[in-house]
Amino acid sequence: MRKFSWLYFFSCFIITVAVSAQKSTIYTHELKDFNKAVYLFKDQQYASAQLIFDKVKETATTEELKSDCAYYAANCAIRTNQSNADELMERFVSDYPTSVKQNQAYIEVAHYHFSQGNYPQALQWFDKVDESSLSSSDRDQFNFQKGYSFFNAKKKKEATTYFNKVVNSKEYGSQAKYYLGFMAYEGDDYKQATKYFDEVSGEEKYKEKLSYYQADMNFKLGNFQKAIDLGQKAMPNSNAMEKSELNKIIGESYFNLKKYDASIPYLVAYKGKKGKWNNTDYYQLGYAYYQQKEFENAISQFNKIIGGKDFVAQNAYYHLAESYLNTDKKPQALNAFKNASEMDYDLAIQEDAALNYAKLSYELGNSYQSVPSILQAFLTKYPNNANRSEVEKLVIDSYISSKNYKEALVLLEKNKAAENKLAYQKVLFYRGLELYNDGDYNDALKMFVKATTEQKDPVFTTKALFWKGETEYVLNDFKEALLSYKQFAGSTQASKTPEFKNYNYNIAYTYFKLKEYDQAGNYFQTQIEKSSSDKVRLSDSYLRLADCRFVTSKYSQAVDAYNKVIESKSIDADYAYFQKAISYGFMSKMDKKIEELNSFIQLYPKSEYKDDALFELANTYVAENKNDLAIKTYERLNVEFKKGSFISRAVLRQGLVYYNTDKYEQALLKFKNVAANFPRTPEALEAVATARLIYVDSGRVDEYANWVRTLDFVAVTDVELDNDTYEAAEKQFQQNNVKQAITGFTSYINQFPKGIHALKANYFLAQSYFGEGSESKAIPYYEYVIAQSTTEFTEQSLSRLAQVFLKNKQTDKAIPVLLRLESEGDVAQNVTYAQSNLMKSYYAMKDYPKSVLYAEKVLTNPKTDDKVKSDAQIIVARAAIESGDEAKAKVAYAKLMTIAKGELAAEALYYDAYFKNKEGNYDASNTAVQKLAKNYSSYKYFGAKGLVLMAKNFYGLKDSFQATYILENVIKNFTDYSDVVADAKTTLDFIKTEESKTNSSVGK
Repeated sequence: MRKFSWLYFFSCFIITVAVSAQKSTIYTHELKDFNKAVYLFKDQQYASAQLIFDKVKETATTEELKSDCAYYAANCAIRTNQSNADELMERFVSDYPTSVKQNQAYIEVAHYHFSQGNYPQALQWFDKVDESSLSSSDRDQFNFQKGYSFFNAKKKKEATTYFNKVVNSKEYGSQAKYYLGFMAYEGDDYKQATKYFDEVSGEEKYKEKLSYYQADMNFKLGNFQKAIDLGQKAMPNSNAMEKSELNKIIGESYFNLKKYDASIPYLVAYKGKKGKWNNTDYYQLGYAYYQQKEFENAISQFNKIIGGKDFVAQNAYYHLAESYLNTDKKPQALNAFKNASEMDYDLAIQEDAALNYAKLSYELGNSYQSVPSILQAFLTKYPNNANRSEVEKLVIDSYISSKNYKEALVLLEKNKAAENKLAYQKVLFYRGLELYNDGDYNDALKMFVKATTEQKDPVFTTKALFWKGETEYVLNDFKEALLSYKQFAGSTQASKTPEFKNYNYNIAYTYFKLKEYDQAGNYFQTQIEKSSSDKVRLSDSYLRLADCRFVTSKYSQAVDAYNKVIESKSIDADYAYFQKAISYGFMSKMDKKIEELNSFIQLYPKSEYKDDALFELANTYVAENKNDLAIKTYERLNVEFKKGSFISRAVLRQGLVYYNTDKYEQALLKFKNVAANFPRTPEALEAVATARLIYVDSGRVDEYANWVRTLDFVAVTDVELDNDTYEAAEKQFQQNNVKQAITGFTSYINQFPKGIHALKANYFLAQSYFGEGSESKAIPYYEYVIAQSTTEFTEQSLSRLAQVFLKNKQTDKAIPVLLRLESEGDVAQNVTYAQSNLMKSYYAMKDYPKSVLYAEKVLTNPKTDDKVKSDAQIIVARAAIESGDEAKAKVAYAKLMTIAKGELAAEALYYDAYFKNKEGNYDASNTAVQKLAKNYSSYKYFGAKGLVLMAKNFYGLKDSFQATYILENVIKNFTDYSDVVADAKTTLDFIKTEESKTNSSVGK
């Protein structure tokens, strides 16, 4: 039997007790630290608590203690917003899945995030909670906070579910009802919202907010007076944003109650959504001002409505138009009525707007469409309108008043109803005038002929006859022109027309062109007697009367008439003085002729007739045997006019004077000078013939023969054949047998390329080709003539050659010819022609300095007519624009406006508006554009450009509606003009971008 060893037991006991005591001591120490950390946690000293929890967890001897430490440490991390807090809590859940604190961990973290306002994070943790394990008190808090978190996340359906779980909660019921009411309010369920709001209305903390919502709800329910009362009650306790909305609610409520005066201050105080108003906001304030007859204020609101395409916009544009009319802004009203008429939300407004648009178009003109087509379109769309008869009358008259004769003619020719015949005749007449002013004479004549055949208005029939004659005259059909003028004069209506006072003048000129000078003179005399007040025509009539008497050898009468011209100091006084001197010669008063010619040279040193006067004076000295004076005068002519047309004749005459005074050697020098420097001219042939006489008489035939051989235009043995061939061709030319003349001159030139008559043959061949319309074939022959020394044929050849080159658009070839014509021309019209076409040619080549130089030459010429002056001014203006010199362009366009017609007048008027816009004078600029639309509507390009300018003006005047509406219509209606549309688009984009900053209805 084994003995029990107490010693062993005691030893074991001692060891066990010692171990147990050691464990108890450690565990007690762990709990002490754990409890301390729990205390710090409850005292919200989360960082200190977390350190202890982490330390205890490391040494904890039980799984439960480790679990608790992990739970609290994670909670501390969340409460101190540590980046890994969520990870710590997730680790707690995964490491200790059986912990009783797991659900509590979820809910406490959720509550913490909720208390911090971190609702999305709170919602994540609420979703992890096991709701079934919650106590009833915890469940109410959980349901409310989770409901609010859903509310904050805009998940109204889920929020409603959780709020409904606590509507009867003592602690959370009122709040839940408030938010349920708010969600119903936002969902426009005002019945439900009112139910909940009424249940919490007795609680002080909700009163302020409820007044705002109730005001809005009553407004939306149409209880406008109640909305006003509640809104005014809520106003003192509301924030800035809410005050803005309350102002809108109160203002719009007054508006709906038609208390417009009361609505205005509230509508004005509204700040808009995010600082922006929409089209409806502008409409309501504008309409309130309109009802108070504050039309300027109404306009300032209505015209901010841009791009509207709804009932509100149509109403706004209609009342905007009415406001414009009440402030006498008819052009602006036209656009507003047009816009309202293009919308069909309110058919009554649409029809009335269309009527007003049509009537204003008639009154003001229209750049978008022809006025007749607008009026016709109204009648077609609204055949039963009460104003139909008035509009029908306007249609007829609009064909005239719109001045868009081209388009009106198209419409009238499609509608040849009897009641339109009168308008048709008038339009034909005015369209004829338009074409005449544009230089399209053939088409103008067709219009006038048609106008005379209609015979609906005797006055217009008579006027058409006159202008038919004018056109025929310009087309050189003088016989027909004379007939037309006389038919006009014979009409009983002629005296009622403005053309009547000058018909004698026109008939006189026609007879003059027909070379029936006695008749021409008689009519010029009648013009003088009957229209003495017209100073310009009076002076010209005296001049042409004098010419007629001169041509018919009635020199004394001619002198009297020339003296009248000289006394008037007209631009033709130099010509009259010269002709007077010549007349004395024909009256055999040679001393008087010499005296007058010398006086002329002194009085008019720069006259274009000075060379004529010197030549005539020298000839007269010869006739009076004053040979020395003759020689000196011829020499003066040669020195002063080295390239003049008289030089070959002057040198020849000097030779003849020497010959006739037996100074043969001096005569030979002059004759040889003519032959060498002016070959193939009649003067050269005469010089050779006279020199031959000297050589033969002095027995120096061999010397003559040797000299003649040096002249390539004289072949003595072929002289007779040369003469016969030329004379045969010239005879056909004189008889106007053009084809035979061409054949004859061509044959002569082929046989005698350097013949005696080569110069004349080339010239007359060129003239023949030109006359039959084969201008290009004439070129080499005119070039031959101008390549020779200056003769009587040079100037005409230069003029014709320039015409051909310009017609064929050979500008590079035309310029050198025009330069010669300018420098060598004796005829004023030819010099002006050269200068005006040099001006145009240089401009076409973009050589603006030279084009302006020639334009200024044209403008300084007092004899330049208005048509050419218009061309010159437009060149100066356009060149200045191209060169960026707008100051010069402005002056040029201003001058152009005083003389231009047709398209040039439209261009000048556009630039008048353009410069006024640049100066910020927007109203004056718009007036110019309106004049452009009224008087020059057929010139669509400048009309379109004018509209873009008008849009810019309106934007400068802060009228955004007018600006955008005009630009949109330009883009839609003027697609043919890409540059104008591009400008319109750029401007429209800019305006919309700017307006979108304050109007939420405007898309950028």
